[in-house]
Amino acid sequence: MPETRTIEDIILQQDMRGVSKLRPHLPENYVTEAAQLILDHPGKVLIATGFYILSGKAPETDGPPGAVAIGGALKTLGYEVAYVTDKFSQKAVEAVTNDEVIVFPLAGHRESAQFGQKVIQKHDPSVLIAIERASLTADGTFRNMRGLDISDYNAKIDHMFEQHPVSVGIGDGGNEIGMGNLKEVIPTADERLPKSPSVTTTTKLIAASCSNWGGYGLIAALSILNKKNMLPSVEQEKDWVRACVKSGSVDGFTGEHKEFVDGRSLDDNAVCLTELQALLKRKRIK
Repeated sequence: MPETRTIEDIILQQDMRGVSKLRPHLPENYVTEAAQLILDHPGKVLIATGFYILSGKAPETDGPPGAVAIGGALKTLGYEVAYVTDKFSQKAVEAVTNDEVIVFPLAGHRESAQFGQKVIQKHDPSVLIAIERASLTADGTFRNMRGLDISDYNAKIDHMFEQHPVSVGIGDGGNEIGMGNLKEVIPTADERLPKSPSVTTTTKLIAASCSNWGGYGLIAALSILNKKNMLPSVEQEKDWVRACVKSGSVDGFTGEHKEFVDGRSLDDNAVCLTELQALLKRKRIK
């Protein structure tokens, strides 16, 4: 692997959705910028995740592993952490963490905005993070990569992000919270990306070939900035995916109930973490 290979290079490899076409529209070191934003706002972090797969009638394995990996790293740095999801992904998130899981109700826009405001008032988060969390589109619906309406299976967690000034969004398809930052670019960047993309913005955006990978990239950047390796091991990642599947989760690409992430087996999926670990080793981050 070339010495010049960056975090962004690693998390955008094996792009199967065209998301790498968004890279020219992001800062050169967009992952490190997101990590620095978080470090500039110590305190409590709320991490939203959970993406419902219509064909599998269940949440997918991409999202919760990356969320708890980020949460674990931030706890190492002294942050308080809690997770936000809805009833459809609750089991998947609870399968990989013992920390608090806030279940956002399925409700109208006004009620959702009010609930989001209550969550912010109660927890007083310094930062919000979304990883692989479906976003509202311009017509007020949630849509998957095929353009199908999945609104019945998504709480409007977007409204919480609209009310907070410091946030990071991590996505791999153009339809996740944070991808609204590039809503003018996404429809024409690649034919595989959605024509009706996310409209929900975040302060910083991390684009990756797999959202879990984007989460691991964020941890790698936090590790470099703190000179401490906080990445999970490959075995830990595999255990998280297995726990998600045991709780009912499916592979996001096929909708099948199997230990895959975005169409990749556990061993194939490990390429990102393996390369990020090698990157930290080269930088002598232990």
